[in-house]
Amino acid sequence: MAKNGKRIGVDLGTVNTLLYVEGYGVVFNEPSMVAYDIHSKQVIAAGHDAADMVGKTHDSIRLVNPLEDGALADLDAAANLLTHVLGQLQMETIDFKNSTILICYPSAVSMIEQKALNSLASRMGVADVLMEKEIKAGAIGAGINISAPEGAMVIDIGGGTTDVGILSLGDLVVCESIPIAGNLLDHEIAKYVKQKHQLLIGPKTAERVKIGLGSLLVLQEGKNGRELSVGGRDVKTGLPKRITLNQREITPLILTSFEQVVHTIKNVLAAAPPELASDIFRRGVMVNGGGALIEGMKEFFEKELKLKVAIAENALTSIVEGSRVLLKTRGSYLAAANSEFESAHHG
Repeated sequence: MAKNGKRIGVDLGTVNTLLYVEGYGVVFNEPSMVAYDIHSKQVIAAGHDAADMVGKTHDSIRLVNPLEDGALADLDAAANLLTHVLGQLQMETIDFKNSTILICYPSAVSMIEQKALNSLASRMGVADVLMEKEIKAGAIGAGINISAPEGAMVIDIGGGTTDVGILSLGDLVVCESIPIAGNLLDHEIAKYVKQKHQLLIGPKTAERVKIGLGSLLVLQEGKNGRELSVGGRDVKTGLPKRITLNQREITPLILTSFEQVVHTIKNVLAAAPPELASDIFRRGVMVNGGGALIEGMKEFFEKELKLKVAIAENALTSIVEGSRVLLKTRGSYLAAANSEFESAHHG
């Protein structure tokens, strides 16, 4: 690699895109969103600037999430988002032609979509492009030695999907992905507030409620827990209104969604070879992703799974930090994955 070439890791998530650059660390962490001018078709904002427009746009602006429910929904938007991300690096005079970029993607992204992402990065001038699943990179970033001949279980709760996987000897043995994650929780909260309180709230407000009141801990009888004041539009009058929500209202919504996550985890465990299941019983389970930070996550999973559970210390950044290790130890971790990727396209 040339002197001014860099190793670059991209965590292309449904909610946020994170970027690691060799020698600089994690330099970018912004929403995975692009804003277009309807008439000119030109990009007018991306990342934070685009996300700030949510719920406030007019007919001339279109907001697009390149990924929805963990799948690639808009190829052009993905290209524009990556261009925006890489554009931030140009201030550092990095030679992309002599750099290596590793794109981490949700498990639900198909092989065709992986190929599209690969070609996008190539067209942007990056000659050496690698691909890897987020759950694998996240396991490494959380400190798990996946190359060991032992089973390791990871639950990655992102914005669009929850990915559940068992890894051993450097790769995934069993993996399952479901569209139950942060975005769905936001949707369920907004639906509840509309039905119960006749108040329409936007996605950003719903996310604030999730962060402020979301919990998997059942409250004692007579206790309402934390409270949060939120504003929106009254369904009946159409006028602005504020209400106060409490933790007791929101907890059942979170619990109901995670019951389905538990079902998926049990399916993955049931599909694991007995020796790996034994390893997981001994070693426990690692949880990462933004959803791992919901209050009571550790206690909830330990009760439901009867296993030891740990929450990654770097739950929000473990994937992009794992990309750093993958790039540094490219030969041992990435060879099999990229060999499989190449054979699928040229075989």
